[in-house]
Amino acid sequence: MTQDKWMSLLGLAHRAGKVVSGEEPVLREIRNGQAKLVILAKDASRNTAKKMMDKCQYYRVPVRHADTRETLGHAIGKDARVVAAILEAGFAEKIAALLYE
Repeated sequence: MTQDKWMSLLGLAHRAGKVVSGEEPVLREIRNGQAKLVILAKDASRNTAKKMMDKCQYYRVPVRHADTRETLGHAIGKDARVVAAILEAGFAEKIAALLYE
């Protein structure tokens, strides 16, 4: 139930232009201070996961996990995505609460 909620909210944020996905765009938004929340697929490669976690920790960006890259991609109407960043605080807070582990 909660999975449907966060996925539809992420889809809404994406349609509003408040989500970027893909490793480089997400890293850029983290560095720019625009990323309010990063969602990382649990099946991301170890290298990618470490890079994202280190960057998020350094810039103090909260991270939540999606079960798979397919789940994350599907939520924003794209193919498999390993990582996505939410750029708007309201969406980020709600999605973070729904994805709280």
